[in-house]
Amino acid sequence: MGNARLTRWFANVYRLGVKELMSLARDPVLLTLMLFCFTFSVYSVAHGVRTEVRNAAVAVIDGDGSQVSRRIVQALQPPYFLPPILIDRSQADAGLDRGAFTFVLDLPPGLESDLTAGRQPTIGLAVDATAMTQAGVGTTYISNIIDREVTAFLGQSATSSLVPVEVVIRAYFNPNFDSAWFMSVMQVVQNVTILSIILVGAAVIRERERGTIEHLLVMPVTASEIAAAKIWANGLVILVSVALSLHFVVQLWLGVPILGSVPLFLTAAAIYLFATTALGVLLATIANSMPQFAMMAIPCFVVMNLLSGATTPIESMPQFFQVVMKVLPSTHFVAAAQAVLYRGAGADIIWPQMLLMAGEGAVFLALALSRFRLMLARQG
Repeated sequence: MGNARLTRWFANVYRLGVKELMSLARDPVLLTLMLFCFTFSVYSVAHGVRTEVRNAAVAVIDGDGSQVSRRIVQALQPPYFLPPILIDRSQADAGLDRGAFTFVLDLPPGLESDLTAGRQPTIGLAVDATAMTQAGVGTTYISNIIDREVTAFLGQSATSSLVPVEVVIRAYFNPNFDSAWFMSVMQVVQNVTILSIILVGAAVIRERERGTIEHLLVMPVTASEIAAAKIWANGLVILVSVALSLHFVVQLWLGVPILGSVPLFLTAAAIYLFATTALGVLLATIANSMPQFAMMAIPCFVVMNLLSGATTPIESMPQFFQVVMKVLPSTHFVAAAQAVLYRGAGADIIWPQMLLMAGEGAVFLALALSRFRLMLARQG
């Protein structure tokens, strides 16, 4: 009897899931949203959001006109900087006020003579700090360029220093510090959160608004079968979309290398989808209409994405948020995705994250089923 009941449960979940897939296939709005999120959205974020310096505008006040000052000016080259513009000192403030320059480099008179005499001249650098990323990273770039050119001019070793320490930097996994490698993959990860909540929540709300929930109530199906069908059907669609996006958009279109195992990542994504789709069902049972659902869903996935570590490291957040975000599955999914796709980690590394996501998904599912039964009882 138990085996027969379990077999019937899986059969009903399968048939209801197929119905969900057919319903989604007839919804052009959601299909268009998915297509955009996993193609053009990934591409635009990868190329539109830069964390490194790119084509920064530099003006130079060359008060020395010497060989060393010309070396410094010529070293400010694309793609990091636009060709430097020589200006007078009187034009510096006005140019920064208008946003015409991000950096104004002030090379003082007597720079070369002071250097050859062993003195330490002061070079000024005015920065428009409203462009935060360019200002912060670009200041370091320009400082390093000045150090390198001055060292080469004086005929010293590029590795010489006032202290007997040589710093050797090796950049692993992204040697060119290309933000597109990071942003494209993280955009796919963030879209999983958004679409999983929206799709399954919209599926529940759609049943209620179209009146088809009454059809389900007269069928020999249970609340768990209805909820499970919505979870696996919508989760499968997103999982397939993620796999296609990683291969065709991230790897082929953007040329981003994937170091780790894509099947392992998709396994972690499937577990994460179990958690987020269950959360979507839970939110849909609380809302009475699609606008109400949107008002609850938007803060959820915005917080889950912004504080998950996909845009800023968890360690840089206040201690309170670090503790709170450890409760949400998005934090563990981002950590697992970065470990697998960026660093080539295996299951022995990410199994704690996978276990935590599964546990949190079980909690969400239990709450969702409880609310879902109450919703069906009110509908009946």
